[in-house]
Amino acid sequence: MDEKIYGLLGRRLGHSWSVPIHTALGCPGYRLIELEPEALPAFLARPDIGGLNVTIPYKRDVMPLCDVIDEAALAIGSVNTLVRRGDGKLYAWNTDAAGFRWMAERAGVSFQGRKAVILGSGGASLTARAVARRMGAREVVVISRSGPDNYGNLDRHADAEIVVNTTPVGMYPNTGVSPVELARFPRCKGVLDVVYNPRRTALLLQAEGLGIPCSDGLPMLVAQAKAAEEHFFGKAIPDSENERILAMLRQETANIVLIGMPGSGKTVVGAALAELTGREAIDIDARIVARAGRSIPEIFASGGEAAFRALEREETASAGKLSGKIILTGGGVIKDPRNYAPLHQNGRIYHLIRDLNALPTEGRPLSQGADLAAMWAERAPLYARFRDAVTENSGTVDETAAAIWRDFCENSGA
Repeated sequence: MDEKIYGLLGRRLGHSWSVPIHTALGCPGYRLIELEPEALPAFLARPDIGGLNVTIPYKRDVMPLCDVIDEAALAIGSVNTLVRRGDGKLYAWNTDAAGFRWMAERAGVSFQGRKAVILGSGGASLTARAVARRMGAREVVVISRSGPDNYGNLDRHADAEIVVNTTPVGMYPNTGVSPVELARFPRCKGVLDVVYNPRRTALLLQAEGLGIPCSDGLPMLVAQAKAAEEHFFGKAIPDSENERILAMLRQETANIVLIGMPGSGKTVVGAALAELTGREAIDIDARIVARAGRSIPEIFASGGEAAFRALEREETASAGKLSGKIILTGGGVIKDPRNYAPLHQNGRIYHLIRDLNALPTEGRPLSQGADLAAMWAERAPLYARFRDAVTENSGTVDETAAAIWRDFCENSGA
């Protein structure tokens, strides 16, 4: 295995999670291979190619350089898996199709008898179209920027029941934007987004809010990788590996987010969690202080709460783009509903609760001299709106951190 080349071929691959997936599937030499278009012919002529995955923008470009292309991949019009076999020929398949189907079925999104709109016209769009038809879609419409069906005339397809995003819109680091507003599709019954970082794109957050079955692209990425490995090494891999690796990646990449009243223990519990897990703790208040060059009381004194909240919103948006971190928020982060999406997009949000009489107020501008009971009454429904879980911080710091970590390990992989 070490003598042959295994990896992901693309032009810009900094965002890829393929290496840990293939490593978990038993291919430790798998690596990222970034090439410019003019380098493709020489690279793909190498006799030491073992197995390659291909990503944008090369899923169609590599086809003329292959010797044998699977009939299903030819019908789709793009490939993503290449293998150099013993006869010296370069064989190609499209395992994205198997990945897309598994993603849809796992999310409970049915195409049968339904109209689907596919956003985007690239290689991933070709796969989505083919699979949607195979799964029984009665009509499949491709939305592109300049085609006959475009973002300027979406209203003609308001009857669509499935929305699939195959564009990079909303992908890290440009999170928080959506290619469409789901309100334009009042009959929508399912949303699929091939983007997998962040976990919940702005499009998927809309679907969640409307109670529409949906999925990000990570299940597709994992399932296509398993199918590719089967071609690489000519042996079947149990389907159970899909769920195992997906759960592993979910846990590794999800953030632990702590919210709660000022003084509820977010900073000390966050530090204990960092010690327990080896994860980096990101303190949003500390980032605000570093950016402003002033303490929080000084920020309040000079610009009032509005100035502080503006800085808080910007730092929350920045921290929320990260993966695999512990994010510590200020007590009032929930006062601005715009902070929810960046915290939720990659995170599981824990609400720390502590007895009001035990909350310290020193150095906390909104707590000093305040009626904490009244503050709690105002904020309690806001915390409830943000949180995924509640954790009582009534024991030791280590006990609270351990309780959060247990819950996270049990629930972040879903």
